[in-house]
Amino acid sequence: MQARLSREALESLRAIPLFAGVSDSDLETLASLLIERRYPKNSNIVEEGLSGDYMYVIREGRVKVTKLSEDGREKIMGFLEAGAFFGEMSLLDRAPRSASVKALDDVRVLALSRKDLIQVLRKNPEVALAIIEELSRRLREADEQASALSFQRVKDRAKGLLGRLAQAPVHGGRRSTPTLTHQQIADMIGTSRETVTRVLKDLKQEGWLTQEGKRYLVPAEANEPG
Repeated sequence: MQARLSREALESLRAIPLFAGVSDSDLETLASLLIERRYPKNSNIVEEGLSGDYMYVIREGRVKVTKLSEDGREKIMGFLEAGAFFGEMSLLDRAPRSASVKALDDVRVLALSRKDLIQVLRKNPEVALAIIEELSRRLREADEQASALSFQRVKDRAKGLLGRLAQAPVHGGRRSTPTLTHQQIADMIGTSRETVTRVLKDLKQEGWLTQEGKRYLVPAEANEPG
């Protein structure tokens, strides 16, 4: 069982940009340090405000990252899928978790303890640089979202969000978002569910947006507000 897990962990790590610069021997050492954990759909993996001793790499499944607003409402910060990582900030600064992470499917993760992460960072500056780059990307995205809340029209904010969330092209040259409700979109762009319903209807009538179930299809080139 351990040998099988080690092979799977190694395959996971090779496919993750975070560890792209790590040598084969160091990657094998890293794989041996990882602990596999499974979380059923709708379970909490990380809870905002609590201390954390592990970071996680998603092997299978999808999660959402949330924060609580001052009035106690859940605000969705984003979605992560296989290959993404989370939970590293608490390991680096020893502060409580800054957000919660909840499983949207049955999720399988590979967990790395703080002690082992520090060991990896000391031996592999490429990994440290990759983490810095990812944190910078997330900070830049948060800045863009804050700017959008202040300056952009709701329709532009909705288009920008759907464009950022959409993944690889599917049929018809369009990209598909994760499953989203109108309330989730409203929380992420700072408006009401009713407003989102009207905006999505307008975008469909304009031909910019189509829908399959709770997934939205956007033009392949749509990555910023139009």
